[in-house]
Amino acid sequence: MGLNSFLKIFMPKNRVFYELFEKVADNVSKMGTILKSVVAESDFDKRATLIAQLEDLEHANDELTHNIFTELGRNFITPFDREDIHYLATSLDDIADYIYAAGKKINFYRVNPNDIGMQKFAELIEQGGQQIRIAVLELRDMKNLRTMTESLVKINSIENQADDIFDFSIERLFATEEDAKEVIKKREIYQVMEIVTDKCEDASNVIESIIIKYA
Repeated sequence: MGLNSFLKIFMPKNRVFYELFEKVADNVSKMGTILKSVVAESDFDKRATLIAQLEDLEHANDELTHNIFTELGRNFITPFDREDIHYLATSLDDIADYIYAAGKKINFYRVNPNDIGMQKFAELIEQGGQQIRIAVLELRDMKNLRTMTESLVKINSIENQADDIFDFSIERLFATEEDAKEVIKKREIYQVMEIVTDKCEDASNVIESIIIKYA
């Protein structure tokens, strides 16, 4: 057996991991855009259709995440640290889970999403999903470090803005809403939407770790 043939046995299937991560990130970005549409839609049934799309994408990402873990157990050599692969996959899956949860709770609680807090959260979540997608797509060769770094900085800024919006929304909610049930419902939705931005930052942090180690 020639040297090249021997080395191929131990070559990591880099493309498999990159392709899976790229599909997950693409779905996350799509989900952010759909959630923004959910919040902008006043009709309950039309929102339900959009939320069903979120559910389909969330299920698709569950399957992709499972595939990532399967490949992680199957491959002796990986494109970057196994811990980073696991953490990134988990973080991206969490983003999808919480985006779907936010959309589902809006209709489950029959809350009117025409709310300044939800509108602003939805805008930030869409932006966060877009920046996550940009950063993940650049992982394949890490040639455009400036692009990656700019995306990571934007994600951090989005998370900070979301903290401020959460505080503003809670303050406004207690000052203007007299129905205790509505307070509880909206507060829970705000919390879930804010967690989405936290999970985006988690994914950003692991991508930053990969850059430091391998760029």
